[in-house]
Amino acid sequence: MTASPPHFSPRVLAVANQKGGVGKTTTAINLGTALAAVGEQVLIIDLDPQGNASTGLGIPRTAQMRSTYHVLIGEARLHHVIVESGIPRLDCAPSSMDLLGAEIELSDFDRKTFRLADAISVLSRETGLRYDYILLDCPPSLNLLTINAFCAADAVFVPLQCEFFALEGLSQLLKTVERVRVNLNPRLVIQGVVLTMYDRRNSLSEQVAEDVRSVLGDKVYETVIPRNVRVSEAPSHGKPVLLYDNNCIGSQAYIRLASEMIRRERNLRVA
Repeated sequence: MTASPPHFSPRVLAVANQKGGVGKTTTAINLGTALAAVGEQVLIIDLDPQGNASTGLGIPRTAQMRSTYHVLIGEARLHHVIVESGIPRLDCAPSSMDLLGAEIELSDFDRKTFRLADAISVLSRETGLRYDYILLDCPPSLNLLTINAFCAADAVFVPLQCEFFALEGLSQLLKTVERVRVNLNPRLVIQGVVLTMYDRRNSLSEQVAEDVRSVLGDKVYETVIPRNVRVSEAPSHGKPVLLYDNNCIGSQAYIRLASEMIRRERNLRVA
């Protein structure tokens, strides 16, 4: 954790897709690791009750652990739940199964859709913690936890599996993002879409890639994340694939993805 002036504002990205099994959490973990590897200060906020981002970084669940649940219901400040991942420049605010009931509990709170935004807004002001990127790992549904992430985020980053119904699911997500932009968070945009589980030997993967690029144009990243057994194995060892096997094609893809993201973000700032 690194101190900086209190006016510092991180770039907050919601990593989201309401479909499960698209590589969302895998992308959050490995993109965060790759960004940290090139010198960025990164915080991953785990908003999924399954807690796969937390365990994928080797953070064990304990009964006494404070989590993002306690932040959302006001029992803890965000900096009280942040833990070091063991990876230089990468921290994590872990989740817990308590998040399963958070949607019901939050319904009685004021500013129920802005609980996370409020927590992030005071993070650097209260503590001086400096993060270049905050990645919000959303649950695989468009529920109140995801809406909290969209209200806190500058932009949405979408991992999209190369499968037949990919565009159908993406359409629903884009409509939700637009509704949040109009009604709750006017700065929210789609930062980009990354194609995951890409198999060059499968003509369907290529067709999906062409279809998505024809709809979203340069919002789709040039980098694609291939199907790779090492990427699938890494979470069971509590490690990002970049630590589990830095030389595999999955690791190299996430390194390229981080580089492409940084270039895009720099171009946005210049524009």
